[in-house]
Amino acid sequence: MNLSAPPPHLDRLLQPATAHPRAWDLLRSLCDDVGARFPCTEGDVAAVAWAQEALGLAGLERVHAEPAEATLWHRGAESCSLLLPRQQSVALTALGGSVGTPEGGIEAEVIEFASLEALDAARPEEVAGKVVYLHHVMPRMRDGTGYNAASAVRMRGPSHAARKGALACLVRSVGTDSWRAAHTGALWYHAGAPQIPAAALAIPDAELLHRALAEGKRVRTVLALGCSPMPVGMSANVLGDIPGTDLGGEIVLLGAHLDSWDLGTGALDDGAGCAIAIEAARRIASLPARPRRTVRVVLFANEELGSGGGRAYASAHAAEAGRHVAALEADQGDGKPWALRVPAAMRESALARALHASLAPLGIELDPGVSRGGVDLAPLGHLGVPFVDLRQDVTRYFDFHHTANDVLDNVSRVEIEEATMAFSVAVWLLANAEESFSGVNQGEGTATRADIAAR
Repeated sequence: MNLSAPPPHLDRLLQPATAHPRAWDLLRSLCDDVGARFPCTEGDVAAVAWAQEALGLAGLERVHAEPAEATLWHRGAESCSLLLPRQQSVALTALGGSVGTPEGGIEAEVIEFASLEALDAARPEEVAGKVVYLHHVMPRMRDGTGYNAASAVRMRGPSHAARKGALACLVRSVGTDSWRAAHTGALWYHAGAPQIPAAALAIPDAELLHRALAEGKRVRTVLALGCSPMPVGMSANVLGDIPGTDLGGEIVLLGAHLDSWDLGTGALDDGAGCAIAIEAARRIASLPARPRRTVRVVLFANEELGSGGGRAYASAHAAEAGRHVAALEADQGDGKPWALRVPAAMRESALARALHASLAPLGIELDPGVSRGGVDLAPLGHLGVPFVDLRQDVTRYFDFHHTANDVLDNVSRVEIEEATMAFSVAVWLLANAEESFSGVNQGEGTATRADIAAR
């Protein structure tokens, strides 16, 4: 393909699907007919079957499931109240992977810290025998980069608190809303640190606790979590290809994650990404010409609690990692893409310019940052696979992320179709251009779970 000329059939991919909003219809089916998709539950099994059918109906070939290890965990009953001094019930949810409280729960004084650094600086005798509360406020931002620091507090806070002798850890929900809907999310227990129960408070209740402590009140909490880690199980990645016509079997991968948390139906995280990937592939498969490179859609398992799907795919396909010339991931909800990122060494290349020119009609700018992929793609980055990022507008995404409000009613039909157009255009161009990003050392720009929002 001559990069100085408009890509063939680009005009068809840029036509909005206003009459038949297929991406939204796919998402409706996934949310309403399958529902929540926590690994190794009935919903997870149903989702794998749904995905195989959806990819087949979209015109992809070689559709199949591949085994992937899944981190299992049971939530159980959960409750919390604060003695202010009058007892008030508050809304909270356990963090994924947390151990439960002893039978009968925990009653203890609460001590607040504004950061992990402040907690680390505290004397052990200040913390021992208490419940640590971490008050970190996540800002609302279009690029979502405030998630970096906030998620680090959630993931690492329990072990930092445990090292100081805390009985349990509470965090302000990692979100930007003001509803009494707590945000779950994974934690990481550090090797060598005691494992203590951990949960997130809904933001209004976190603010209630923060105000009380700021006024100098001695606040006690009564906390009961029935959660428990479980043995590792097996889930599955679901793959489908649009076989390329030439270019040595090279592959452009478009991914999303099929699993979700158990609280909502995973409409935004990441049902929207699955719908975007499947519909973008369907639009490409329906064009009069096949792509020159193979377009592969991968719907990954177990992204939320362990990233087993990404690791399984990289392991199973390590021998063909060199044929993956680009990988993209849709995991920022339904947001309209606003920026393109490519490998830093190729930012001034003809391919980067062609990508930008093709996406510019959709209002997408070329971002100077390093492309970072997503959690599912990280293991491929360590194998040298280059990433291309379409940064989506997440201004409202973290209102619903990881909550019971992550449901279809909070998805924009207009924006999910705009995102689908952008991903289909980017994948089509990458699959047909003579030039590629192959050979770029991607590992240095690979995202981790702690800094994924910096994509």
